[in-house]
Amino acid sequence: MLELLIPSFTSSELIIFAILVIVGIVIILILSAVIHFILPIIAAVVVWLLTGSLIYAGIAFLAVAILQLLVRR
Repeated sequence: MLELLIPSFTSSELIIFAILVIVGIVIILILSAVIHFILPIIAAVVVWLLTGSLIYAGIAFLAVAILQLLVRR
């Protein structure tokens, strides 16, 4: 009767489950970071397309990201 209440899992099932949970968490964290930095990414791409300079694009990304962080607080 106790076997019906507590399911038994093999070690390979538990390992696969743990790996899938970790992969899912990583994907969620990456997506949230991309969503958080979408405005600075757009600004950097626009500056890069207009100037052709990766340095200016990097400066634009940092400036917009810092401004976005300051405005949110």
